[in-house]
Amino acid sequence: MRKHRIAIIAGDGIGPEVIGVAIDAMQAAGKRYGFELALKRFDCGAESYLRDGTVLDDRTIEDLRTYDAIVLGAVGDPRVTPGILERGLVIKLRTAFEQSINIRPVKLYPGVASPVKAANAETCDLVILRENTEGIYTGGGMTWEAGTPRALAIQHSFTSVPATTRIVDFAFRMALLRTKRLTLCHKKNVLIHTGAMWQDIVTEVGTRYPDVEHDYVHADAMCQHLLLDPGRFDVVVAPNLIGDIISDLGAAIQGGLGVAASANFNPSGSAPSMYEPVHGSAPDIAGTGAANPVAAVLSVAMCLANLSEPAAARAIEAAAASVLAQIGNGRNPVMATTSEIGRLIVEKIDRVNLEDCASGRSIMSTMASLLPSSKLTGSF
Repeated sequence: MRKHRIAIIAGDGIGPEVIGVAIDAMQAAGKRYGFELALKRFDCGAESYLRDGTVLDDRTIEDLRTYDAIVLGAVGDPRVTPGILERGLVIKLRTAFEQSINIRPVKLYPGVASPVKAANAETCDLVILRENTEGIYTGGGMTWEAGTPRALAIQHSFTSVPATTRIVDFAFRMALLRTKRLTLCHKKNVLIHTGAMWQDIVTEVGTRYPDVEHDYVHADAMCQHLLLDPGRFDVVVAPNLIGDIISDLGAAIQGGLGVAASANFNPSGSAPSMYEPVHGSAPDIAGTGAANPVAAVLSVAMCLANLSEPAAARAIEAAAASVLAQIGNGRNPVMATTSEIGRLIVEKIDRVNLEDCASGRSIMSTMASLLPSSKLTGSF
């Protein structure tokens, strides 16, 4: 029987609750599709930091490196200064494991209400790819004369040809599997040096994919177009900060952070990729049963797709979509608790018929066809 070694970092707030549901979904899929999960939980997050002052040490990083994938719940705690956990855990893992591509599906599932009138299940189905290891998030910085009227703060940003080429090529390959449309989102009229580099690379790489149409949209214009006509886009590629902002707007369009999944993807397979729901730790609702676990469930489905389990991934997605069609955004007071949603998803995983679910533009089918290069052992 196939076995997958998964590292679990449940994290803070609602993280343990939603990851508990996600693990149940993975195990139900494994039972049906013939694979086992070897899980190890890592104590990383606010509690461990407050206890011993360490967010993520080198020994833990090397232990995590031996796993097939990492599943992360959420990080953040009001007792910890903002940035310590985010940079010390999430960003550190992304850079240490060369998880250079952040994959954010923006899909509005049937039955989920969107605040955008133009969005429906047919018109809202795109993927935003964000460069994950460079840009302003991973650059250094300094502040002179902090706390004085003369203070000056500088935040560095850097962009390289290898990292940009890596994600742009991945974006073209993804677009080729979908509707053959790719959009670069940047602010090249102001960020002239990095903008020119990104545009030059898109133009150059595009010559290798003549069947894929590509265009360009400024970041501020993208915020308008996503609201007015999300169906205009299919695959969008962007640098780190811009990708972070527009993908969160995409999450709002698809029904909220409770249904927004993500992958931090290592395209070479040299280290594990990491899968996490987009939402934060939401400490105000932790322990109340009000957290929507669907984003975490869809994130582990993406994980299984990248572990060469495409049928299991599609079954989890179909089950989650079916439950969403029943409960909408998860706010139905009759069945809105975290555990109830999880129970419904697990029940449906065992019964879903994939022949009745067109794979179409399913992100799970796409992810299964874009495995890390070290895992390319077959076709799907």
